[in-house]
Parts: sequence; C-alpha cells; structure tokens
Amino acid sequence: MLLNFVHWNASPEIISIGPITLRWYGLLFASGFLIGLFIVRKMFLEEKAPEEWLDKAFVYIVVGAVVGARLGHVFFYDWPYYSQHLAEIPQVWKGGLASHGGAIGIILSLWIFSKRVSKKPLLWILDKVVVPTALAGCFIRLGNLMNSEILGNPTTVSWGFVFERVDGPNGLARHPVQLYESLSYLISFVVLYYTYWRTEKRHKLGYLFGLFMIFIWGIRFIMEYFKSSQGGFETAFNNVLSTGQLLSIPFVLIGVYFVLRPVKATV
Repeated sequence: MLLNFVHWNASPEIISIGPITLRWYGLLFASGFLIGLFIVRKMFLEEKAPEEWLDKAFVYIVVGAVVGARLGHVFFYDWPYYSQHLAEIPQVWKGGLASHGGAIGIILSLWIFSKRVSKKPLLWILDKVVVPTALAGCFIRLGNLMNSEILGNPTTVSWGFVFERVDGPNGLARHPVQLYESLSYLISFVVLYYTYWRTEKRHKLGYLFGLFMIFIWGIRFIMEYFKSSQGGFETAFNNVLSTGQLLSIPFVLIGVYFVLRPVKATV
C-alpha cells in the first residue's frame, strides 16, 4: 500500500540581504522572548511590582538562557568534540543549544537577579517566568522544524514527515516530534496561564514553577521515545534511557516537590 507522507523541505531562511540572513529559528526564538516579556509585564502590574525590575530580569534571562543552553550542549551532548575544539564553544551561531542547560542557566541568572535586584525569593520570579517559557518552548520547537533538526524515529503513520533536506526525497518518514513537543508545550502554557490568572494557586510560592517542571520535563521524557538519538552519555546506561530522559528525571522530581510541599502564601 502506498503511503502519502508529508514531504518537508522548508528553507530555514526567511530572507537574505548581503551578509545578513533572517532565519525562522532566530525569529521564533526572539518572538518567544518578546511575548514572554509582555506576559510577565502583565503579572508585574497585577502584583504592583516595580516595572523597572522587568527590564533587568529580561537581560538576566536572555544571558542565562543562551549561555546555559550552549554550555549544556557542550557538556551534556558533545564534550568529546568540544574538549578538542575549545575555541568553538562560544560560537553559538554554528548551532548547538540544549534546553536542560538553558533551564539551569535561567534559574541561576534569576537567582542572581533575586539577590541583587528584587530582594525577593527566587521562586517569586520563577513562578512568573515559567508561564511564558512554556510558550517559548512551543516556538523554539517550531524553529527546530524549520531547520529540519531534532528528528524523530522512522515511522509508518500517515502523518510522518520525510525531511528531504536531511534524508533526501526518498528518505524514510519520521515522527514529526518537533510538532508533538510544540503542541504539548502550547497546552502546558494554556494550563499555566489559566492557573495564574484564574486560580488561587499562584499565591502558593513555587507551585507554578513545580507545575512547569512536571509538564515540560515530563513531556520531554515521553517525547524522547519518538526521537532519534542526539548523542550524549546514554551509552553509559546501555541505551536504556536517552541523555534527554536522564536529565529530565531530576527536573520532574523537583517539580513534584514544589507542587506537593506545604508552603505559605507568596511574599
């Protein structure tokens, strides 16, 4: 039986003018941050927090996300290569960002922000930032789709994608795992957004952060079963779990702790 798969050959570039190239990934990545800034600003206004804190938090987040994601890729997924090419570590434009590293980078940068700027508990800002971060994750996975990267395993389902830029026009169909994750993160965003604006749970310090950790990294754990290996250290565990799954487990457990722990209202 002939299967009609989706043949995907989208260009990662939107437009090129001389040496300047606008790419879908960069546009979607930046859009996620800017929409997140708008959403968090609404939260600041709702809680009467100084708006100037937001501009400073934005800088901390961007730096933490980029540096953390880059170092995460270097150390979690491809250290044997970068250990021999140290000069390439700062070359972010060549690709290679890891979401787990980005999460760690954002948390560390916001810890510094909390100490130096807001003087509030770290969880106060994390409970706000995680809401649009889920939406940013949705956008980033769409960027991965436009780049034909983070490919799924071969499949025979009718909605499988043939990534022609990678496997050729006659290549195997693969799970469009980028779309699976993108949709899952969008649903997570809706739940988190609703929880903040329509329930009293936002007053439980750390609850939204914990819910985010359970949703996003739980989804990531499941989606890894549909992905081709991205390398890393899963070989040390006999390929039972991927690197992404191994890194996601502690994140999910942290989320469970913050959702279930008894806590006073937000200060």
